[in-house]
Amino acid sequence: MNYPQVSILTTVYNREKYLAACIESVLDSSYQDWEMVIVDDQSKDESVTIAQSYAAKDPRIRVYTNEQNLGDYPNRNKAASYATGKYLKYLDADDMIYPHGLEIMVQTMAQFPEAALGISQEVAEDFKPFPFLMTPAETFHREFLQRGVLGLGPTATIIRRHAFEAIGGFTGTRYIGDTELWYKLALKYSVVKMVPGLIFWRRHDDQEITKGMESFFYLENSFKHAIKTLNLQDFPLSKEERALAMGKIYKRFSRNILRMVAQGELRKALQIMESVKFSWWQVLKAIK
Repeated sequence: MNYPQVSILTTVYNREKYLAACIESVLDSSYQDWEMVIVDDQSKDESVTIAQSYAAKDPRIRVYTNEQNLGDYPNRNKAASYATGKYLKYLDADDMIYPHGLEIMVQTMAQFPEAALGISQEVAEDFKPFPFLMTPAETFHREFLQRGVLGLGPTATIIRRHAFEAIGGFTGTRYIGDTELWYKLALKYSVVKMVPGLIFWRRHDDQEITKGMESFFYLENSFKHAIKTLNLQDFPLSKEERALAMGKIYKRFSRNILRMVAQGELRKALQIMESVKFSWWQVLKAIK
């Protein structure tokens, strides 16, 4: 049996407003060796009907409906379980991929067979021309000591399926599950940085990222995750680099805590500080 090169995975929950545009963007791709797996997570709107109308016209599109609501990252794992392609390309139901995007992503991954993760990030690059490969040490040096390189959502990535399966997929943690996965992959495999401008990431109020920011979940749990990662025994940076990275993280976290206080969120700031075991003395020391 011939399997497609890439499995496009679209998880859906109440996205009737955007889903058709998402599917149409895949159909318009210059690269056509794909399957599209759409997994609905008990939507209350017409998302399933819209998805099924496209599946009826193109056998490469398959639609599944969960028996119960799984939530964001468990549903991403569910979608991956249906995939047959060599690569996994998440495309969120409210996003789109440009006509050239899929072709460039697949070709770039083929060019760098060592890479488990490919990223297309809208961050200025002043070190190397695209595309280029990063070892674990190079990836985390950029992540913690330069502009950052792993702070992006699933739509801006492409993943080698065998690597995704080898590390067990997403943990299921809400909001930061994608960051956790990128870190897990980057600790074990090389990452390729591709040209930017391959996908359209739509920003709107009804997004997980918006909810995570408004609840300060990102502030608390991104801090915890970064510190935990830096303290791993086999982390690929030197002792001196780790110390520098810790200092940067402490400073950023402290500034955010002070910003919360200035915005009248003292109680929540205190709760977060207690949760991460961070004192006012550390805040003041970090911002000096």
